[in-house]
Amino acid sequence: MAYQIILTDMATDELRTFRAYDRRRIVDDLEKQLVHQPMTETRNRKPLEINPDFEYEPPIWELRIDEFRVFYDVNEAQQAVFIRAVRRKRHGQTTEEITHERDDS
Repeated sequence: MAYQIILTDMATDELRTFRAYDRRRIVDDLEKQLVHQPMTETRNRKPLEINPDFEYEPPIWELRIDEFRVFYDVNEAQQAVFIRAVRRKRHGQTTEEITHERDDS
């Protein structure tokens, strides 16, 4: 069964800070990667053991899309994936650093 992808207000605001080309690429990858089996670990998708600065329901997952990181959680009862944050990872930046600051670029 397919999962519904729900963008939180914060994730929507963060997406708006990116170029239109990057937004489209991110949204396309969300649909490809998370509609089916969003909790299956892959090369670009993994659960995290950190406490980000945004609201989420554990466990929090990370999806890597080039230099972007999408943080999400899953509600299996609702068959929904909640996109909590979309941030750019800069060279040398750790995942923990990314999850504790808003991306204003």
